[in-house]
Amino acid sequence: MPLVFVLVFVGVFVIIALPIIATGSARKARQVQASLDSALATDTPSSRDQILNLRKDSALSSIPWLNTKLLRIQLAPYLHNLLSQANVKWSAGRLMVVSVACFIIPGYAVYAYFGNALIGLGVGVACGFMPFGWIIFMRNRRFDKFQEGLPEALDLMVNALRAGHSLIASMGLVAREAADPVGGEFRICFEEQNYGLEMKTAMDNLLVRIPLQDLKITATAIMIQKETGGNLAEVLDKTSHVIRDRFRLKRQVQVHTAQGRMTGWILSMLPVVLGFLLYLVNPQMMSILWHKDIGIKLIWTAAGMTVFGGLVIRHIVNLDM
Repeated sequence: MPLVFVLVFVGVFVIIALPIIATGSARKARQVQASLDSALATDTPSSRDQILNLRKDSALSSIPWLNTKLLRIQLAPYLHNLLSQANVKWSAGRLMVVSVACFIIPGYAVYAYFGNALIGLGVGVACGFMPFGWIIFMRNRRFDKFQEGLPEALDLMVNALRAGHSLIASMGLVAREAADPVGGEFRICFEEQNYGLEMKTAMDNLLVRIPLQDLKITATAIMIQKETGGNLAEVLDKTSHVIRDRFRLKRQVQVHTAQGRMTGWILSMLPVVLGFLLYLVNPQMMSILWHKDIGIKLIWTAAGMTVFGGLVIRHIVNLDM
């Protein structure tokens, strides 16, 4: 019987949903083509702005009606920025659809197995946040890689400036020679300046894409030197030394707090692992927890205390640098 429902759902989706999506995509393509033709027909400031808007437009979802809904939600721009920072080729709509699927499927499976709606809801919520956790993990890993490569990029700019190149030319050298993500982000900043944006605007856009403290120090040093003058090569050289010292100090702090962070992970995962092992040994004894009201209350109390304890330990071992 479940197989029949699945086949019916797939058949209805193929017959109804896919033609709607294809029709919406074709209609949008025709609208974009018509806008380009009308914009290129006359060379006016309004037409140039129209071309710029078409180039900068990025859909939040490939499904037209879902894209319209996401544009009305204030959360959608944040998700789009988060995906861009993580360099994940997803749309905000796809992320939300995957999260909803991760919420429904495991939650319903747990509810069907244990027969308890609260446990199914808890598992569904935890699984629903897993795609966001993966995106944040990819974002933090990319930021760490950028932070490691930033001092070498600054050294490259310093050598180029001392050789007689301009600031924009030195940024172009970093864009060509540095590895991603440093090279890719500086390439975007370099191209924005070539397209006519001011240095301050291009640097602000770079800080929006990579909101790191080390990059803020670099951008501030560049903008102050641009307004007041001075030896930019020496300023960037000293900035590179400061970033390396901050990075070295941060690594030392991570080494000294490794025991506390490991303690937090062990204390947070121990109740879950121990409960699963006890269920494998004696299922009847552990099933009392979700078959009786007092057991359900104990589960929610234990989960809340575990999360609170993990957050406290995380607050203790995390130091702002």
